[in-house]
Amino acid sequence: MEEAVYDKLEDGTFAARIPACPGVVAFAATLRACEDELRSTLEEWILLGLKLRHRLPVVGSIDLNRVIAWLTGRELKMLG
Repeated sequence: MEEAVYDKLEDGTFAARIPACPGVVAFAATLRACEDELRSTLEEWILLGLKLRHRLPVVGSIDLNRVIAWLTGRELKMLG
């Protein structure tokens, strides 16, 4: 979550996004709730990307494609 970008909106609520992961955004009344929502959204985004065999981005120093290959014991054939 070190690459997350948080903004406090005019109404006092919070918005967050992870620039390396298109579409991973969250909104909540508190910063903590926004962080929790962003984490949940990221998890769902990763699972959907795996299901659709999309190439996942490197986030921070973590190459999600290598992690998945290591966990499964094989390289995934990704599209793109």
